[in-house]
Amino acid sequence: MADILVVDDEQRQRSILKTILSEEGYRVYEASTGEEALKILKERAPDLVLTDLKMPEMDGLQLLKKIREAGGNQPPEVLIMTAYGTIASAVEAIKNGAFDYLTKPLDRETLLIKIRQALQRQQLLRENISLREALYDKFSLNGLVGRSTSMQNVIEMVKKVAPTNATVLIVGESGTGKELVARAIHYLSPRKSRPFTAINCASIPESLLESELFGYEPGAFTGATTKKKGLFEVSDGGTVFLDEIGDMPLQLQPKLLRVLQDGELRRLGGQSPIRVDIRVLAATHQDLEDLIDRGLFREDLYYRLRVFTIKLPPLRERREDIPLLAEHFLRKYNQEFGKRIEGFSRDAMEALNRYHWPGNVRQLQSVIERAVIICDSGLIELSHIKDELIERKKGVIDIEIPDEGIVFEELEKELLKKAMQKANYVAKRAAELLGMSYKTFWYRWEKFGLGKKADSEE
Repeated sequence: MADILVVDDEQRQRSILKTILSEEGYRVYEASTGEEALKILKERAPDLVLTDLKMPEMDGLQLLKKIREAGGNQPPEVLIMTAYGTIASAVEAIKNGAFDYLTKPLDRETLLIKIRQALQRQQLLRENISLREALYDKFSLNGLVGRSTSMQNVIEMVKKVAPTNATVLIVGESGTGKELVARAIHYLSPRKSRPFTAINCASIPESLLESELFGYEPGAFTGATTKKKGLFEVSDGGTVFLDEIGDMPLQLQPKLLRVLQDGELRRLGGQSPIRVDIRVLAATHQDLEDLIDRGLFREDLYYRLRVFTIKLPPLRERREDIPLLAEHFLRKYNQEFGKRIEGFSRDAMEALNRYHWPGNVRQLQSVIERAVIICDSGLIELSHIKDELIERKKGVIDIEIPDEGIVFEELEKELLKKAMQKANYVAKRAAELLGMSYKTFWYRWEKFGLGKKADSEE
């Protein structure tokens, strides 16, 4: 039988309720104040709280709020007892998470019916949580979630390659979870107790990337007054994840190749090779073979990186995973924000399933996080997410081609210049406006002799 906590400042009322509930086989605890109730809740974890609304110091609404703030996997259901004149407050309590309210004087049969209904709901919620957790365990691995064939294949590949020392190339669109795959490989490997270091090759200026990766000796450049170990050295024995490897400067690629082939590196300004024991995992959303054809990526490094390749599918190609991912993020943010949202309305889930998700899993996570923050009911409704699911399309330029034709290179040159002006001469932003990588943008910019690289990457 269930455990029930009765909270009322009147001794006689508590005694009557204890007698009624004990006769029905319930285990009953008593509290005369809200503070006493919170102490019992912490020690006993009852299934149901039956509390009076009007109490000194901490009333029933305040107690309800404290219970909800405490969170936990399965907080108790709360029934509010109130006099007829304060029904409006009881309705407010339901809006804040109470199961229902009872008006005084209490009717025995109504009381027992409400308690049974509340406990049945509690049991259903527990079973639902248990089923969700079982489903999550079945279709997940170290944060990788998916029941689709493509994601199950990814999970199987991670399991196979993780125990080895093989270099892995992870490819896929932005937001598909490439770093998550890298972390799963690391934490399933014999190196899991050693460092996992992630670095985005596109986010660090070329002038700094070499010193970040390889370190430097005193006097290597102006301002280098002390020795500094690079990320490869400090990660010795562990794993280094190189995100956006396609943006690694061409002049650094031979140094990386040496690390992969020989396990050796030289610091900037250093004379002696340094041995390192690291595993390299790399990721990109770019076509590396296309970069090789354009002279922007070394072919020998490409083949050394792709010893084992894992391709992540975009979310639009594995729509059966959307409900599972949505539940995963709901559980995550329920816990983080102390919420108790039970799931999604039918309309909300249908909208999530229909949307094309250009930002992939990262975008879905962001949508659910925002929905959990603003949701003040038991379900995430369509109103909580619809503003985030608006179709956003890039502008299309309508160009008239004259009879005498146009010079395409001149048109391309003008687009590059206009994008740079629009981006206030921030090259990375200009590249985004044209839907190309930073490296491709600079390749074309320099091809037309439009200016030096200088400081335009920031």
